[in-house]
Amino acid sequence: MSTPVIQFWFEFASTYSYPAAMRIEAAAKARGVVVEWRPFLLGPVFASQGWQDSPFNIYPIKGKYMVRDLQRTCAALDLPFTMPNPFPQNGLLCARIAAALEGPLRARFAQAVYQLEFGEGRTISDPLTAAEALRRAGLDTAMVELAQSDDVKSALRASTEEAQALGIFGAPTFVTADKELFWGNDRLEAALDWAVQGHL
Repeated sequence: MSTPVIQFWFEFASTYSYPAAMRIEAAAKARGVVVEWRPFLLGPVFASQGWQDSPFNIYPIKGKYMVRDLQRTCAALDLPFTMPNPFPQNGLLCARIAAALEGPLRARFAQAVYQLEFGEGRTISDPLTAAEALRRAGLDTAMVELAQSDDVKSALRASTEEAQALGIFGAPTFVTADKELFWGNDRLEAALDWAVQGHL
């Protein structure tokens, strides 16, 4: 029998993708599920819904709640949390780098970016921050330049289009082999359980 697989669609500007990214591998391993890390961009997704900004900025009362909720969530997971300024961060550079990587390398880099962004409040659009994330992940900082290639840009665009075709409207989103969607950090366990049940 094949191993259950789940796609983890993440966006570096997404606050709730941070705790999900930091805990998904352990949670998946405990259930025997393989995680496919899938970077994409929320900008085109939001634009298709008529939004030009994060809903947490469009609706300030929701944004205020989100910050407090992330403080509680990260405290419970023993994760540092510092809201970056400005929010949302421009994650295009890091998303391209992630798109140029594969497998465990992509996962390690993504976790390093999230640690810098939401753990330390660093600006991830800065190439120096992207390079630091690569260093922390044990990767070559030359990836900052390599990620500017047309092939990588096309790959990220294709990934974003695939996310939209799947019906993804926010991040984090988890997609099982049977195309069931689960949105939000708090739906991670439900998504993993569904992935396992589909293989029983």
